[in-house]
Amino acid sequence: MSGAHWSAAVRRAFARAAARYDRAATVQRSIGRRLFEHLDDLTLAPRRILDLGAGTGREARRLRRRWPDAQVVEVDFAWAMLARRPWWAPARTAVCADAAALPFADASVDLVYSNLMLQWCPEPERVFAELRRVLRPGGWLVASTLGPASLAELRAAWAEVDPDGAHVNRFPPPERLGAALLAAGFVEPVLDCDRLRFGYRSFEAMLASLRELGANTVAGRGRGLTGKRRWAALRAACARRRDPAGRWRLSYEAVYLVARRHPGHAPLRDRRGDRQAGGGRL
Repeated sequence: MSGAHWSAAVRRAFARAAARYDRAATVQRSIGRRLFEHLDDLTLAPRRILDLGAGTGREARRLRRRWPDAQVVEVDFAWAMLARRPWWAPARTAVCADAAALPFADASVDLVYSNLMLQWCPEPERVFAELRRVLRPGGWLVASTLGPASLAELRAAWAEVDPDGAHVNRFPPPERLGAALLAAGFVEPVLDCDRLRFGYRSFEAMLASLRELGANTVAGRGRGLTGKRRWAALRAACARRRDPAGRWRLSYEAVYLVARRHPGHAPLRDRRGDRQAGGGRL
């Protein structure tokens, strides 16, 4: 599937999921809490923040509470998600845009914060180059994405049922992300990985957790692969992977990225160490 067709499919999936997203976004909330803690490692006083892949605005509300004097701009490429923001959310701070083509001036942002958006970008290299463009010198990128070990149980089950098919999203390894950050002009990237496991009461609930999050878009599906017999075989393969309590399992590999655009001449002390890290006006 080409990058343009992939992006369009993901946009449609999230648009369909928008009405149910907040109550279904268990994975996003869990990873988002851990991502937010990474902000504690940095000394920041940002004036303008982009919440990239903002969805319904949950993370943006947390960012506004942390920095009430900052402008927090919520960016998502599915307008249906932004339309679910609370009625009292600032209307002018919602922007529907592609992460690889942002409608912002060069060096106009102090912090890009992104929780579980990058995995839906077919070309992370292009996205990082664009984020480097809009960040001020010394500006920070703090983001989470999914690693290749995500959905391992579902991938293994499909491999039993249809070894030649491609039914589960494949996510880039941290090594590719780190290299892409450096190539885009970021310095001192830090990547941390974490494994989260979730249990579901039924096979249907497990699949619904993906469908309701808009995360059921897959690459390379062939015709005739998801008939009744095929789904029955998949259900049996997943059943063999239930945990000791009988729950249907899905695991996620969370990858946390913290990186800084190459700084300007003004020094900025980074609380992660005693070194002087050049920085912009944060």
